[in-house]
Amino acid sequence: MYEVLSPLGEPTVEKVGVAPRLSDLRGKTVCEVWNRGFRGDVSFPIIREMLQERYPGVKVVPFTEFPMQDTCGSTSELQGRVDAAIALAIQRGCDAMITGNGF
Repeated sequence: MYEVLSPLGEPTVEKVGVAPRLSDLRGKTVCEVWNRGFRGDVSFPIIREMLQERYPGVKVVPFTEFPMQDTCGSTSELQGRVDAAIALAIQRGCDAMITGNGF
């Protein structure tokens, strides 16, 4: 009889639910987090302006107030940066977050 241990290990990811969608952004705080993707320095200000025109009273915390989120590093380093960005967003009173702007 042989006993085999899988190098993949057991899944350790806890499945959690998704927060309900906001019905409106009026009076809410939206935080921008940039991952150095396609020209976020150009597109985020445009998105910000469009949100402010469409939703009176929306407050947008610009990506410049968050640490840059890049995809370099180990999984634990990446997760640490994501956790830090989320903690900062919570401190800033973030109701919604834009985490990318497309490619």
